[in-house]
Amino acid sequence: MESKNVILTQDVIDKKIKRIAYEIYEHNSEEPEIILAGIWDRGTILAEKIAAILKEISPIRIKMIELKLDKQHPDTVQISESLDFNGKVVILVDDVANSGRTMLYALKPLLEFLPRKIQTAVLVDRKHKSFPLSVDFVGHSLSTTLQEMVMVDVVGEEIQSAYLQ
Repeated sequence: MESKNVILTQDVIDKKIKRIAYEIYEHNSEEPEIILAGIWDRGTILAEKIAAILKEISPIRIKMIELKLDKQHPDTVQISESLDFNGKVVILVDDVANSGRTMLYALKPLLEFLPRKIQTAVLVDRKHKSFPLSVDFVGHSLSTTLQEMVMVDVVGEEIQSAYLQ
């Protein structure tokens, strides 16, 4: 069995998610509603965890949607629910930001509207962006080699760890 270079344990991940939720609240405390758009599947799990914390700590209404796209051929993005994003705050959520490509393509259906603000949140941000994307809310920032991949282990609805491969 190949050994994993664990960068985040479940305990640390839970703390990072809580911190991300608090930061989202701090930056959006005047908003009546926030739409969390999780990128399927790990981004959706992360978004649901952030939503649960936001519901505990803030009066903001939280709406969850899921975005599905083929990360190798991201020309089509499916949204779990048709919504009017005009004038809304949307936070795009994924587990890892590598090149920025997936998150950039996931924005495509949102840009058919005029959202008031689009922000991004990730558990792990790699510092090798090939696309013009910056992440607003980051659990853990990491510089890696281009050959290394950051992987997130999920069992059911629990994020177990993040590691380098």
